[in-house]
Amino acid sequence: MSLRWRIALWYAALLVVALSAISGTIAWRLQSILYDEAKYSTNATMRNIVQSAQQSSPFSLEDPDAGTLEFLFNSNNLANWSSPTSYVQVDSAGGYPLAKTANLGSARIPPNTTLDGKHPDAFRRITIDGAPFLVEDRLISEDANSAVIHVAQPLDLIYRVFAQATQTIVVVLIAGAIAVTLLSFAIATQAITPINELSDAMRRFRFDRLDTRLRPSGRSDEIGRLADSFNDLLARLEEAFARERRFISDASHELKTPLTSMNANAQLLLRWGENDPAVRRESLETIARESASLAEMVNGMLTLAKADRGDAIPKEPVALAQLASEVVRAAASRAAEKGLHLSFEHAATPTVLGDPALLRQLVGNLVDNAIKFSERGEVTVRVGALPTLAWLEVTDSGPGIPSEELAHIFDRFYRADKARSRDVPGTGLGLAIVRSIARVHGGEVAVAAGAAGGACFRVTLPLLDALTEPS
Repeated sequence: MSLRWRIALWYAALLVVALSAISGTIAWRLQSILYDEAKYSTNATMRNIVQSAQQSSPFSLEDPDAGTLEFLFNSNNLANWSSPTSYVQVDSAGGYPLAKTANLGSARIPPNTTLDGKHPDAFRRITIDGAPFLVEDRLISEDANSAVIHVAQPLDLIYRVFAQATQTIVVVLIAGAIAVTLLSFAIATQAITPINELSDAMRRFRFDRLDTRLRPSGRSDEIGRLADSFNDLLARLEEAFARERRFISDASHELKTPLTSMNANAQLLLRWGENDPAVRRESLETIARESASLAEMVNGMLTLAKADRGDAIPKEPVALAQLASEVVRAAASRAAEKGLHLSFEHAATPTVLGDPALLRQLVGNLVDNAIKFSERGEVTVRVGALPTLAWLEVTDSGPGIPSEELAHIFDRFYRADKARSRDVPGTGLGLAIVRSIARVHGGEVAVAAGAAGGACFRVTLPLLDALTEPS
């Protein structure tokens, strides 16, 4: 069964159940109202008879001169309460009929044996000559004398009214159920049609047409939000595929140069290597240098792949200041070769949770990058802590980074204009690796202009204490 029919049938079933419950409640209340009205009418007649009978005092059933006896046992007096909806009968305490209204004819209201001094009145439903009646019985007594008054009202009219009302309710309920079913199907169709349109549109998407977007005709409901979410997903997929295509293109470009150089030098070795030692040495040195560059590039790609699989990286507590100082000491000789002053400062000794090798590579890449692009001056590494974060800054005195390059400086294989020359070694993956390592450790990296020129790279990582605090 399709979703449209399931929605329609469930919706219709719920509404039909609700309508049935409402109809049943209305019918029950109507019956109660009609029955209460009959009781009220019967009781009003009973009150009038009792009040009229008790106007004579003392009350006596044995004295034929007593006013109450003469009043109650006179059928002409009882005729005052005789009507098509009112029947009156007076019995002795033993249940013997003493007087009754003429509309009873030969019929008799049976006695009620449950009456006594504690329960002098009661209502009951009986059948007289096959017709239903509501009867109120009232025991009136004074001293040793007592009598029972019966006031009856036929219920056939009430039953007919209730039956007609019930038939009307049933007809309305059936018509309402049909209307609700049709309306439910229409509502389900209206709700499902946009989903089917979205599904059809999604099936038309192709791998090479990720720039296509769904257009839900200005809808702002759930369907519109679903389309917007799918459009956002397409945008992210398009961006991811574009980034991967750019990565493949850049990687191919970066790999082409060393491979071409290695191939050319291999050709030289084949032709003149045996006869010319200088050519052989130069070619072998070039091949060694380019193969090392390739190995560095491949290692960088593997590091990026490892960083992208953050859940597979084993982590342990790492003293960030100690790790940074070790990296600075290892890079001191390279800085000295260029006449640079490399210093390390720390305002705190924060501990973070991470992979020591990856964090060491993060700091090393930043330091190597600063030394590589600084011709004079100094490179400073600082470590500090905030309430929940550890931070590391690497500041250099190089030429800085143009503002238009800042948005792409962490892209893979991206090099700023001053770094595109082959005179400056590098794979173009260093800063991309820094960003990936920072993110896989729950941190971020940012770049800004240094206070005295150059560039300032700042990495923030969550403190170990902040990660282990109870939520």
